[in-house]
Amino acid sequence: MQIFSKKKILVSAVIITSLFLILIGRIVFVMVFDADRYIKMADELHKRERTIKAARGKILDRNGVVLADNKSVCTVSVIHSQLKDANKVIDILSNELDIDRETVAKKVGKLSSMERIASNVDKSVGDRLREYNLAGVKIDEDYRRNYIYDSLASKVIGFTGADNQGILGLEVKYDSYLSGKAGTILTYSDAHGVEIEGMEKERVSPVAGSDLITSLDYNIQQWANELAYGAMTECNAKAASIIVMNPANGEIYAMANVPEYNLNDPFALTEYMDDDEADKQKLLNSMWRNTCICDTYEPGSTFKMVTASIGLDIGVLNTNLSYTCPGFKIVDDRRIRCAKTAGHGPQTFAQTVMNSCNPAFIEWGLRIGADAYYDNMVRFGIMDKTMIDIPGEAGTIMHKKENIKNVELATISFGQSFQITPMKMLQTASMIINGGNLITPHFAVSTSGEEKEIFSYPERKNVISKETSDTMRDILFKVVDEGGGSKAKVEGYKIGGKTATSEKLPRGNGKYVASFIGFAPADDPKVIAMCIIDEPTGVIYYGGQIAAPVVGKLFSEILPYMGIEKTSLD
Repeated sequence: MQIFSKKKILVSAVIITSLFLILIGRIVFVMVFDADRYIKMADELHKRERTIKAARGKILDRNGVVLADNKSVCTVSVIHSQLKDANKVIDILSNELDIDRETVAKKVGKLSSMERIASNVDKSVGDRLREYNLAGVKIDEDYRRNYIYDSLASKVIGFTGADNQGILGLEVKYDSYLSGKAGTILTYSDAHGVEIEGMEKERVSPVAGSDLITSLDYNIQQWANELAYGAMTECNAKAASIIVMNPANGEIYAMANVPEYNLNDPFALTEYMDDDEADKQKLLNSMWRNTCICDTYEPGSTFKMVTASIGLDIGVLNTNLSYTCPGFKIVDDRRIRCAKTAGHGPQTFAQTVMNSCNPAFIEWGLRIGADAYYDNMVRFGIMDKTMIDIPGEAGTIMHKKENIKNVELATISFGQSFQITPMKMLQTASMIINGGNLITPHFAVSTSGEEKEIFSYPERKNVISKETSDTMRDILFKVVDEGGGSKAKVEGYKIGGKTATSEKLPRGNGKYVASFIGFAPADDPKVIAMCIIDEPTGVIYYGGQIAAPVVGKLFSEILPYMGIEKTSLD
């Protein structure tokens, strides 16, 4: 029995000694060989990281006028473990931030490492909160986007979200350039989560975003905006749009889509919309929509410049042709009338354009033929998007080639039975009058800063011949000088252009789109502009009567501003 007890004690001693040695070995391993990992884990446990937002880059016009910049605001957060008087914090935050107490209490009561109470808080409010010196309440500097001119070019610039990220327009297209890189600030807390006072904080400074320099011209945009609103009001129209562009390189000087909306309050419906809460998101989407890019329409008679250019460029048509208009033309089983029901009578080729004669253009289209017409629309880029640098561009809606019979060809020839965007129509018109080069419409010119980037855009040369382009400029000058676009005349300047009036579907509903495309100087175009008036009401709804004068007024302002000198019209 005594021997057994000694053996039992010995075994127990060996086991205890072994366990002790294992424990010592583990402690040595942790403290010596694996120390770095545990130090890092302990360090992370005591660290609290807060983000420092980067200042978003500015958006500027071509002359350095700031269109969008930043306003200093604050983000208010709480760290639950550091709170000393939760009720006091709830009362003060609810009062100062104008948030109901229950909402604040729920956030303050969350057992999270840090809970955001409010963002985009006015700096003066943030400064007041700092004066309370509330334990557990953090007020961080932040930025809110500030649009200097409220609604100017709203559907081009777009706006940012709560976290200053781009949502629409240029803001989202160039978000990677504008947004910059956020910084961080690290603080240390004790085992109870309370920040350790006096301990050095680690800070990684944010990197501000790059400024975006655009082709927009503040003054031209202002004039376009005022004239578009004037046209919409005078014609009691649903909407109005004006685009102003350099036809040689695609730089857009202005794009007005009225009614515009307030970029500083983008979720507030404009006075032109019914405040129907049930359909508010649908109404907001409509309000934000850039109709020049995102919507299609039947271009009507402005498309006749395409028909004429195709025919001249492939040699099917020439300026020596003539056509006698009786007021209608029979195509298969369809009688298609002219706007002048009594007929234009005998006309030269140029006069068929000047008079915007539908029967004549049906004849020109039929002479070209369906296959050649379709193939040349493809060559002109009409089936492609313009690739403008704003998201959401719509594509052309066109008949399939095999479905274009005589009637379809006839209506296409004078701009009906298909749809394109206003921007595509203006891009095509620019190609026709700039010598035959298909340019890419765009807004972004470059970024600023150490890593400056100059943007470049595709251009397709010689889509039509220079001779065709020269001929079309001469004819389109006559449209304004002697024809249906005469209300776009500006004293001392050679203006070219084409009018259009297209009836919306279904036919006979009394809804029209009036438009005019004009360019100047007609012999060496430096600027091209388009005005579209959507659903004008009243007796007068023709493009030559209501849209052409708008472009004329615009040119009377911007041509001298651009330094384009008056010339003799002889």
